[in-house]
Amino acid sequence: MKTWLDKWEPEDEKFWNEAGSKIAWKTLTITTLSLILSFASWFMMSVIAVKLPGLGFPFSKDQLFWLVAIPGLAAGILRIIHTFILPIFGTRHVVTLATFIKLIPVIGIGFAVMDVNTPFWIFAVLAFTCGFGGGDFSSYMPSTSLFFPKRLKGTALGIQAGIGNFGVSLAQFITPLILSVSIYGAASVFTSIDAKETLAVFKNSSIEKQKEVFAALDTEVQTKILSNVKKPILDSVAAVTNSTDNAVIFSSLPLKAKSKAIANANPKLAEKILNNISPENAAVKNKEVYIQSAAFWYIPFLLILSVISWFYLKSIPMKASIKEQLDIFSNKHTWYCTITYVMTFGTFAGLSAAFPLMIKFLYGDFPDAPDPLVYAFYGPLIGSASRIVFGFVADKVGGAILTTITGLGILAGAILLVTQGLVAPTSMEQFPIFVGVILAMFLFTGIGNAGTFRQYPIIFAENQRQAAGVIGWTAAIAAFGPFIFSKLIGNNITANGGANQFFIGLILFTTLATAINWWFYNRTGCEKPS
Repeated sequence: MKTWLDKWEPEDEKFWNEAGSKIAWKTLTITTLSLILSFASWFMMSVIAVKLPGLGFPFSKDQLFWLVAIPGLAAGILRIIHTFILPIFGTRHVVTLATFIKLIPVIGIGFAVMDVNTPFWIFAVLAFTCGFGGGDFSSYMPSTSLFFPKRLKGTALGIQAGIGNFGVSLAQFITPLILSVSIYGAASVFTSIDAKETLAVFKNSSIEKQKEVFAALDTEVQTKILSNVKKPILDSVAAVTNSTDNAVIFSSLPLKAKSKAIANANPKLAEKILNNISPENAAVKNKEVYIQSAAFWYIPFLLILSVISWFYLKSIPMKASIKEQLDIFSNKHTWYCTITYVMTFGTFAGLSAAFPLMIKFLYGDFPDAPDPLVYAFYGPLIGSASRIVFGFVADKVGGAILTTITGLGILAGAILLVTQGLVAPTSMEQFPIFVGVILAMFLFTGIGNAGTFRQYPIIFAENQRQAAGVIGWTAAIAAFGPFIFSKLIGNNITANGGANQFFIGLILFTTLATAINWWFYNRTGCEKPS
């Protein structure tokens, strides 16, 4: 079958009306549907990782943050590759293969989660393959940029990126629903621990019983549980008891510290301890789930879209070697655009990956703690929707002003998170404000994503092949957002119990990126008004 189109001249109105428009919109429809699954599979691990401790996987807090960070690392690397392969292989071959190989992570993760003995390194490898979906963006978006005339680029790119971004919300929304559906394999028992009822267990049981149960645990397990207690409290209790015996120290802890340490332990371990202390307790909640279904449900859609992509897509005859494409790096605006896109999409993707675990580890040990998956999908949904809506706005008012507004919005959100103690909380009363601020930041990232993708074809208007390359390159670097956000936020929470330091860093970076955008692309008399 013929892969390459004979000619492509979207700026020729006669060609566009007679043939070009139909081909372009058909291509946009197919690639956007595929991109939805790309984003969904890319962020699949961020949803599944939240559930792993409750299934009995003995992964630490740091390991869980690694699992949601690795797909971002992989996506950044793979997007660099995708940036250069489109002019070599063409839309048809790239999209078909990219859609098909996403079967690797969805099948692999589906089988891995069914066995609690699956080692961490296998999950890490599978998390890397989730990056296949993240890499697609840097060839799909340049492809769309080439298919449409300048007057429609902002609209087309906004539609594709915005609807494609819905894949993040799709993964986070479908997962809680699909867990009760059996697709293949047996059900697993998911255990959760109620913090308020855990406190009641310790309040209503004897110190002697608590000491007896804790003393029966392995020393390594005892140490891990005590690591959930703040060091000043541990040191104080050790001094008062004049003991180094873990069981003595644990049983002498203040009531809230003791119950919090157990509630923060691996749920299966906490279940064993609580049942031994009080067999009739109400703190342990067990529920049957089909965690593998959260991965397996993608399979038929990926197969169908692979076939559709092969038979219905064509490629634009704009071939260039990798060496020829490297000319984008000699242009200073490539680097300025990279910084502004890291601010917009990097923040969107980073918050999307880290948001569920932030809820779990910042607010999860308070009484009546929230289920992260109840709230997580709203952020990407809002960011994706605003990207679509403001794609049309960007075509009318320009992209630079929207990017500047985005910078100011992210800056305000990060300042509120730090100054109001929302990422180092002391009570559940802060949670609604925390969620509200994060969702507002998602809204602004969508506005900025629409703005930047309107800007780049204009900034590089003298060479549309370069414009497509810059879109791919900036998207590649911004795709490291999930890795950067997840790892640094995870490190902050592990070390300090909060994430203030990370968001102070975000404030500084956002200030720089906003200043660059305003100076070069937004102010009166700027170098590249866009």
